[in-house]
Amino acid sequence: EEGTPGRRGERSEEGPAERGPGAAFHMFVLMEDLLDKLKLLSYEEEALRRHNMRPLSRHYFALPTNPGEQFFMFCTLAAWLITKAGRPFEQPQEYDDPNAVISNVLSELRSF
Repeated sequence: EEGTPGRRGERSEEGPAERGPGAAFHMFVLMEDLLDKLKLLSYEEEALRRHNMRPLSRHYFALPTNPGEQFFMFCTLAAWLITKAGRPFEQPQEYDDPNAVISNVLSELRSF
């Protein structure tokens, strides 16, 4: 029957419980992949040392531990990646307006 959710090639609105037992751990796998890619780009030497920050744990963004710190780390990494891609981008400061910072990041990414 056409239009049946869950058929190959169609998107469904299933929750995590309907996707299988491994769906709850998908975010952890994504974070480990992200960390591997950041390490390939030498983020520890180029981004973290410049800002005197600790390296990310394998599950840093997968678990909400300190949203303010995690947001600042995300913005720092986003700014570094944009700069690494060849675009000048001002490094956000810890107490900048979060909405303005995200707006600037999104604006820069749209221009790619």
